[in-house]
Amino acid sequence: MKIYLDNCCFNRPYDDLSSETIKMEAEAKLMIQNLVLHKKLHLIWSFVLSLENNDNLDEMKKADISQWESLSDTYAPANPDIEKHAISLEAAGIKPKDAAHLACAIHSGARFFITTDRKLMRKSKSIVDSMEIVNPIEFIAILEGKNEK
Repeated sequence: MKIYLDNCCFNRPYDDLSSETIKMEAEAKLMIQNLVLHKKLHLIWSFVLSLENNDNLDEMKKADISQWESLSDTYAPANPDIEKHAISLEAAGIKPKDAAHLACAIHSGARFFITTDRKLMRKSKSIVDSMEIVNPIEFIAILEGKNEK
């Protein structure tokens, strides 16, 4: 199963974990990473993830996150089709970087787009119908059959 994690999802374990929701999302994200490491899930990496991660000022976080590019099974490079799709998603109200992430995931055949960005989830669910858009907790629940989608 192909999955795409956006930048906010990759960064979730580094956030302030004093909120139970954030802590649970971080734990679920780490479970997802473990499944990727054991080849039970197929990770998609993209040029957008590289660009955003390169802007990370924390060198440790940047290095930790960048290792997932080499652990991914699919790479979504910048290309005219992805750019065109991202522009159409922007026109529908999605922010530019989020639109680029979504377009990369769609063009790479992701079954799930995993994010911790609640605004993006709300907006994109009514726009994107080719893949499930979920947070890490929902994704783990789906995998465990507790939340049929």
